[in-house]
Amino acid sequence: MKKLILSLLAIPLVFSALAQSPAPPQSKIVTDSIHSKVLNAYRAYNIFLPKSYETDTNKKYPILYLLHGMMDTHQGWAGRGHVKDVADQLMESGEACEMIIVTPNAGGNIYEGVWNGYFDMPGWSYETFFYTEFLPYIEKNYRVIGDKAHRAIAGLSMGGGGATGYGQKHSDMYAAVYAMSALMSIPEMGAAPAQKPDDKMAILTKSVIENSCVDFVANADEDRIANLRTVAWFVDCGDDDFLLDRNIEFTQAMRKKKIPCQFRVRDGGHTWEYWHSALYTCLPFVTRNFGKNQ
Repeated sequence: MKKLILSLLAIPLVFSALAQSPAPPQSKIVTDSIHSKVLNAYRAYNIFLPKSYETDTNKKYPILYLLHGMMDTHQGWAGRGHVKDVADQLMESGEACEMIIVTPNAGGNIYEGVWNGYFDMPGWSYETFFYTEFLPYIEKNYRVIGDKAHRAIAGLSMGGGGATGYGQKHSDMYAAVYAMSALMSIPEMGAAPAQKPDDKMAILTKSVIENSCVDFVANADEDRIANLRTVAWFVDCGDDDFLLDRNIEFTQAMRKKKIPCQFRVRDGGHTWEYWHSALYTCLPFVTRNFGKNQ
């Protein structure tokens, strides 16, 4: 009886000790915004901070810019791509290093009059905003290592084309580019139609043509080829994706110029199921390339 009484008395002490124990550190996704003078608007973003971010306050991290697709926003990768769950799993297993992952907002419902696109176009100088305002703001206000060797960019669909285009034109800034179902150029079939020649869809389409990732490689001179070889490239597209032919054309252009580029065609289409699964390859890929060529 005495043993039972002592055991019962010990229970509150156990719970008290557990309550006073600090919770283990957790990763988190923070939503915030930046005011852009270039765009004359606030632009939201999501940022994934690894679990050691708040406990190891002297540590700086490599960074991955993860771009969303057309009609989507910065919330897509968090809500439908489950980037936090994938990152937590891969970082815990050691397949990916701890990194900061940031998704800017370059879109919304274009049919409701919202601008879309990662390139500069009349009325929407997004690439200028990204490089003169957004990237400097992120890398000043978060503990980012902030050099080419520790910076990567990836994206899906429109964001895959944006990531590829940014890696091409700013090859001095990225260690790696991972393109998923990428809008490398306008497809012959399956593209969203424009209602009028001067509507936002038509302007976006023109910007993709003007910034064709395929043409950028096909027309590359020796200096450009040398610069592109300083980046690790990975193209990932489903066998049922309407953009598959454009991704094949891009990789063929890269092969012709002897620019190393990994190319994967997996079972799947232009879907979140595919892009979610691509993260399990993307994060280890950029991890392997962080710190190279310093």
